[in-house]
This record gives sequence, structure tokens and C-alpha cells, in this order.
Amino acid sequence: MYLLGYDIGSSSIKATLLEAETGKVKASATAPSSEMEMIALKAGWAEQHPDKWWEYVKQATQQLLHQSGVSKQDIKSIGISYQMHGLVVVNKDLQPLRPSIIWCDSRAVQIGEKAFGEIGEEQCLAHLLNSPANFTASKLKWVKENEPDLYAQAYRFMLPGDYIAMKMSGEVQTTASGLSEGILWDFKEKKIADFLLAYYGIDRFLVPTIVPSFGQQAQLGKKASEELGLEAGTWIAYRAGDQPNNAFSLNVLNAGEVAATAGTSGVVYGVSDSFQYDKLSRVNTFLHVNHKAGILLCINGTGILNSWLRRNVFSEQTSYQAINQLASQAPIGADGLCILPFGNGSERVLANKEIGGNILGLQFNLHTKAHLARAVQEGIVFALRYGFDVMKGIDVHAKTVKAGDANMFLSPLFAQTFANATNTVVELYNTDGSQGAARAGGVGAGIYPSFLEAFVGLHKTQTIEPQADLKEKYEEVYQNWLSKLNSLIA
Repeated sequence: MYLLGYDIGSSSIKATLLEAETGKVKASATAPSSEMEMIALKAGWAEQHPDKWWEYVKQATQQLLHQSGVSKQDIKSIGISYQMHGLVVVNKDLQPLRPSIIWCDSRAVQIGEKAFGEIGEEQCLAHLLNSPANFTASKLKWVKENEPDLYAQAYRFMLPGDYIAMKMSGEVQTTASGLSEGILWDFKEKKIADFLLAYYGIDRFLVPTIVPSFGQQAQLGKKASEELGLEAGTWIAYRAGDQPNNAFSLNVLNAGEVAATAGTSGVVYGVSDSFQYDKLSRVNTFLHVNHKAGILLCINGTGILNSWLRRNVFSEQTSYQAINQLASQAPIGADGLCILPFGNGSERVLANKEIGGNILGLQFNLHTKAHLARAVQEGIVFALRYGFDVMKGIDVHAKTVKAGDANMFLSPLFAQTFANATNTVVELYNTDGSQGAARAGGVGAGIYPSFLEAFVGLHKTQTIEPQADLKEKYEEVYQNWLSKLNSLIA
């Protein structure tokens, strides 16, 4: 018996087939072979075509089936993880009316800030736990204001994972957790945030049907089953945003537990029993997959900065491993070279300021590619540390951070720098988002009777302790980095 999980990212689509009994990966596949296109028609904009996601879902599934040799009848559930905060708008024929406005698009910042002021900070924070900011609801309001003819054709709006589930089943659905990601969930009333919809003039009819995050949500339809090569009637049994799902994949479900990821964006995600909020919405409280509070810190420019470095300073033929090895040759602090990794749209942790990426202190007769490679990794870690300190203000204190043994955590330098700068023990595990979605789909389909059974086969691959003898040095370098950041955001 096998479980199928998808991770609908902004860089690629990954699919994994997991053996239910052992939790072992039977096969995995990624599409496309290079990073997915991101459309930026204006500065601060970021869009992708939803139909491209579906095309790559099909490619990854076909690769997976070919690699594994598993019979489609033996695949018993589907779980979906997806890039958070995106907006997909479809017409009555369930066709996208425009490209998706994805998570790192900044166009709706002013709309959200105006709503925060006019509705009232007290009302927003008490009910939404956040400013409407640049999230899905504000993006839909932007479409309403700027593309009225298109908006008039809108039948439903949804998140990226909802769109993929709709392509599979023909059912337009979402979850309470997903609505919270779009700042469309009223935590106080435990229902859709009607007051925000009313303020934005958005008809509640546009909101999809709400289903549980775990459960038999819908079945794979005949047309989609033929396109994917899967069995019609297979249950779609889970969906969640990539960061709540990353936490689930690491078995981070209880108060005080913390997960991290360093993919296209960098995220620290803490679980709490208390639904607290940051008054400036620099970190955001959402509904975790098990309906506890999930408190999220996001740095937009993480893996995308590392990718920029490879393309523009090295070459696409240079492996990340080679860059990591070169970075480790430079000293701590990169001889004063400092990078602020904020070049991928407005940053929530900076109260939605957009300061761009910055390379500071460059000395032509001193600094090399090694210094630049190290400064990139240190800059990303220091940005995460900056957000870490914000999270402490709402009582999220981490001694241990769990992460998948993947993406930038594959760099020993990055993982050690993270442990040193945040003074936490970093535990790496043999998992990723698509594996987590597969396990969660097994829970939703009733194959696993509880969360406990779902984590069979999950094991720790590495533990990285902070280096006590380097604590003062890292703090000195961080404070230098912080002073440069503060001079730009003052």
C-alpha cells in the first residue's frame, strides 16, 4: 500500500511515493528540471500560471510511476502541500482568469495597510491575529480594483493547493487553515472573516467550500486520473500550506516545538497553544493543521538568493555543494562583507518594507567569491535570527529547531551558522514537504489511525550543536549586520 504526496512549490513540483507500512520512500520526482518561471511584469510583482503547475504535476507523477513500477491500484491516498498566500481566480468553467498572484508579490501592500487602519488595528488583531497586509484577501481586492472586467467573471477564488485539488477532483474546496493563511479566518468567531470581506466588497459566494485539513475531501476524477495515470476514485485526503505542512512532516505538532525550512524562502514556524500576535504583524499567526496556533517567520530571499549567486557569480554548471565548500574557506563575518537578503519583494519581518537586496562593505582588493558565498549564507541566517528575536516577543522560545535534511540545510556551513547565531540545537530529519504530504494523506484517508503511526520511518540524520567557543564572535558579527539593517529601515 502506497501514499502519494505533492509539494506545489514556486520553484518546482515534487512528488513522492511512500510505502505506508514502513514510511520509506519508494520513489520521488521533480518537475521541471530547471527552476519554474516566475513572471514579474513590474517591480515587486510575482506571478505564475496555474496551468503550468498542473502540467508539472502530471510530469512528476508520470516520472514517479515509471521509476517505481507501482500499480496505480496500490496508491490509496493523495496529500497536497502548496506555496502559501497565492491567489487563483477561476470562472464558471473552472478555468483560471489570470496568472496566480503568488506569495512574494508585493502589489497589495498598500491595500492591506489601508484596511488595517480603516477597520482598526484592534479589530484586525483581535479577530485576524494579523494585519490584512499583502495576503490573499488583499490580493483579491487588488484584482477587484484594477481588473474589474476580469473580476466580474470570477466564480471562485482559491489557494494554489486548492487549485491542484480542484484539477484532480472537479471540487472547489479549501480549509480553515488555508483561509487563515489568506487572512480570511476570524479566530475569535471561528468562522470566515465576513467583516473583512464586507470591507473589501467581496461576495462570500466566491469563497470555496470548507473541508477539514485531514479527511476524505474529494476523489480523483476520471479525466484527471487519465492525465495523471492514477486510479479514478483515489481519495484526496489532505491539503495544507507548505510551512504548516513542513512542520507536520517533522512531527512538530505540540506547543513549544519549532520547525525551520530554507527553500526559496526561509521560514521558522513555532507551535503554540496560545493565539498571540505581533502588533506589527512582522511574524504571523495562522491556524496549524491540527488547529493549534502556528506562528510563522518568513524571509523571502533565501534559496532564491543562493540561486541568484550561482547564476550570476558562478554558473549554473557549478554545484551548490562546490559553492558551500568555497564559502567555508572564508572566515566568520567574511572579512566585513555583509549581505542583507531582502531582494524578493516586501518583507513581512520588516513591517512590509521593501529595501531590496544589499551588498555592503565590499573591498575590491580583499573580497573573493568565497567571501561572497559565505556572506550570502550568513546574511540569510542573520535575517532569520532577526525574526527569531521578534518571535520571542510573543513567547515563542526555541531550544531545538527541527528541519528537513534538504535545501540550504544541506550546507554544513549554513546549518552550523544557524545553530550558532540562534543558539539552538538543530536536528535534521530524512523528510521533505512531499513526504509530509504523503504521510498526512495517509492520516486523512484513515490508513494511519493517529499522527503517531504516521511517522513510522522518520528518523534524525544529524544533530548540530551551537559552538560555545564561537558564541561571542557570531554575536559580534550579527550585531554589525543588524546595525547596517537598522540604518536602512530607520
